[in-house]
Amino acid sequence: EYGKSLVKTLNGEASSSPLLEGLGAEFTMWMSHGDKLNGLPDGFHAVANTDNAEYVIIENLERRMWGLQFHPEVTHSPLGKDILKNFVLNIAKSEPTWTMSDYANEFIEEVRKQVGPNGRVLGAVSGGVDSTVAAVLMTRAIGHRFHAVMVDNGCLRKNEAERVLQRMRDDCEVDLRCVDAKDRFLGQLKGVTDPEKKRKIIGKTFIDVFQEEAKQIETCDWLLQGTLYPDVIESISYKGPSATIKTHHNVGGLPASMHLKLIEPLRDLFKDEVRELGLALGIDEDSIYRHPFPGPGLAIRILSDVTVERVKMLQEADDILMQELHASGHYRKIGQAFCVLMPTVHTVGVMGDGRTYEHCAAVRCVETTDYMTADFYHLPYDVMGRVSSRIINEVRGINRLCYDISSKPPATIEWE
Repeated sequence: EYGKSLVKTLNGEASSSPLLEGLGAEFTMWMSHGDKLNGLPDGFHAVANTDNAEYVIIENLERRMWGLQFHPEVTHSPLGKDILKNFVLNIAKSEPTWTMSDYANEFIEEVRKQVGPNGRVLGAVSGGVDSTVAAVLMTRAIGHRFHAVMVDNGCLRKNEAERVLQRMRDDCEVDLRCVDAKDRFLGQLKGVTDPEKKRKIIGKTFIDVFQEEAKQIETCDWLLQGTLYPDVIESISYKGPSATIKTHHNVGGLPASMHLKLIEPLRDLFKDEVRELGLALGIDEDSIYRHPFPGPGLAIRILSDVTVERVKMLQEADDILMQELHASGHYRKIGQAFCVLMPTVHTVGVMGDGRTYEHCAAVRCVETTDYMTADFYHLPYDVMGRVSSRIINEVRGINRLCYDISSKPPATIEWE
């Protein structure tokens, strides 16, 4: 059972269960499971079900235990937070005194102890919200002993390196410099089509570059990364039986020979929590609400081997998409948006009086805040039309554009 499901209480009326206080007799929750309960443990009774599963909420009031089949914590369970609030505040009687400012202060104190009075940290900064928040945190913690470095791997968005340098230096007061490693990365990626191999190559080369940079800094033993909890969940089994879905360059893609010790202040946070933390730190909203961009960059949005020409083509298409989303007012409503290039898929087209046989591209826009689940964004047809017309007319080599209407799960947000 995957996706949205209607959860119904057994008697068709609002349940008396303290877990469901304030919820009605029916509510939508997000499912993602390949099995279901066919019997109850001793002392438990059923509270709610779906058309597909007999037991989706069970409880044992005497032992104060509850079991849920669905995911109350994700974006697409609209009343999920009410269930969690009922449990934490009403049942567990926890006091809601914790804030993101507390988290920031705790990290700053912890990292000062961890690094020591003379230790230096090399920071992996991409300009996305994760690395921006991590870099600002580290700057607040140790000041000039934090060395922020951005690596231009040749697979960034159009003019991304220049924009990030200006924003991080001027707005965030982070001492950032950029290493131009385009030729090095693209050389390593030549002829590689398998997405996992791309991730591993980019992850290893990324760390190699950073280790070389670290050697230029006296007594640098630490590496800052903006790894998030969803990255960890999808990459390795962590605090539970979750399977590996794909390797993220921040986690499973790191080579065993890495000589720098990792600091990952955001490792236990979801994307919406990172944004909340960024606002608490006073970072501007434009930086906070930037769409996520994968560490491997456009390399995993080119569904074949990576070449300079294909990167350029995808950069132009992606830039047009971003322009139109901003102009139409949809950018902030979307959790993530990007273009995918399919170089191995050629389609017939007609331009002027001539026949074309060129590449197909796709647009992916999703609604989400936690990035563990996502649904495709219902972009209006007129906006779709402008995006399609501009890309096909302005980007040489693309003559067809598709729109991805898959949800996560079962699909992931990225195509590779």
